[in-house]
Amino acid sequence: MKAVIQRVSKASVTINHKKVANIQQGLLILLGIEDADTKEDIDWLSKKIANLRIFNDENGVMNTSLLDVNGEAIVVSQFTLHASTKKGNRPSYIKAAKPNVAIPLYEKFVSQFQIDIQREVQTGEFGADMKVELLNDGPVTIVIDTKDKK
Repeated sequence: MKAVIQRVSKASVTINHKKVANIQQGLLILLGIEDADTKEDIDWLSKKIANLRIFNDENGVMNTSLLDVNGEAIVVSQFTLHASTKKGNRPSYIKAAKPNVAIPLYEKFVSQFQIDIQREVQTGEFGADMKVELLNDGPVTIVIDTKDKK
């Protein structure tokens, strides 16, 4: 499971000219799922993101988490995070999980993340053509791959 976490001042997701998600201060999380991902990956990644100290404290130091600032979150499924560019110029997505595997894992991640941050998490729509807008705050962008946790 791979995640690109962006600290945002605001973010939104639009599908077919309709805004389906909209937040202010918080995190925009792009989530890539592969066949090898498990509930253990979901639990570890969710807790890691919820507790990442990437928000500024009163001294302007990145020392507080999403929980500490009571921030909002959007989670967007993004299979292209598993693109392989080793051969040629057209990326291969062979490592990305197919929808029958990815959708349940994506939904479980969103549910677990809602538990971990103790608030509703907004989402995009799996497989939809989404327009994602954000104002990256910092900029702060963190990439986490659960396969690198040990």
